[in-house]
Amino acid sequence: MIMGSRSVQLAEDWKQALGDEFEQPYMQQLREFLLAEKAAGKVVYPPGPMIFNALNTTPLDKVKVVIIGQDPYHGPGQAHGLSFSVQPGVRPPPSLKNIFKEIQRDLGHPIPTQGDLRPWAERGVLLLNAVLTVTQGQAGAHANRGWERFTSRIIDILNTQCEHLVFMLWGSYAQKKGQQIDRSRHLVLQSVHPSPLSAHRGFIGSGHFSAANAYLIEQGREPVDWRLPEPR
Repeated sequence: MIMGSRSVQLAEDWKQALGDEFEQPYMQQLREFLLAEKAAGKVVYPPGPMIFNALNTTPLDKVKVVIIGQDPYHGPGQAHGLSFSVQPGVRPPPSLKNIFKEIQRDLGHPIPTQGDLRPWAERGVLLLNAVLTVTQGQAGAHANRGWERFTSRIIDILNTQCEHLVFMLWGSYAQKKGQQIDRSRHLVLQSVHPSPLSAHRGFIGSGHFSAANAYLIEQGREPVDWRLPEPR
C-alpha cells in the first residue's frame, strides 16, 4: 500500500528533507494500522495515492504560506490530501465557505462555487493536515496513531530550513501544532477556526489573506493569487 520510503511517491526535495522518517518505528506502526483498517473492510480517506498530495503539489522550495488543518474530511469523495480542500465537483463544506467569505471581504475576490484548492497549492500554499488519513464517517479516527509526529517534523523542517513563510493557524488545535514556530523568522497569523461555530468571533474580519500578501511583498516574494477558477 503506502509509506515505505521506496513506495512513497514524494516530491524530491521533501523526500531529501524528511530523510529516513518513513523508516522510523512509529511510521511502520502507522503503516500496519492502516493496513489493518483496510483488512477489516473499513474505507480510508483520502485514497492511497492522494495521502501525500500536500507535499507533492507544493514542493519545499516553493512554499510561501502554510495552512494547518486537523484531519481529512470523512465523507465519500471529499478528501484529496489538501487541508480544507475538496475534490472537483464537491460543494464547499461550511468552513471552506467561511474562508471564501473572508477572502471576498478582505480582497474583494468573488466567492468560488467549487472547493478544489489545488490552484492555491500550486501557487505555494502548503495545505497541511496534522493527521493525513481518516476512516469513513469517523472524524478523528486516526488521531494519535503517528501522523502528528510526522507532520510536526514537516513543520519543523519549514520552520528551520525556510525563511519568511506565513503560517495561518486557525483554532486552538492549529495554534498548538504551530507553537514552536520562530516568530522572528516567519509571520504567524492566528484566529479562531473558520467553522460556523466560531468564524464570526474573529475569523471573519481577520484580514489574514491581505496580511500574508503584504508580508510576502515586503520580503521580496510574489504574493499569492487567492482567486480560484470556476469549474468548466
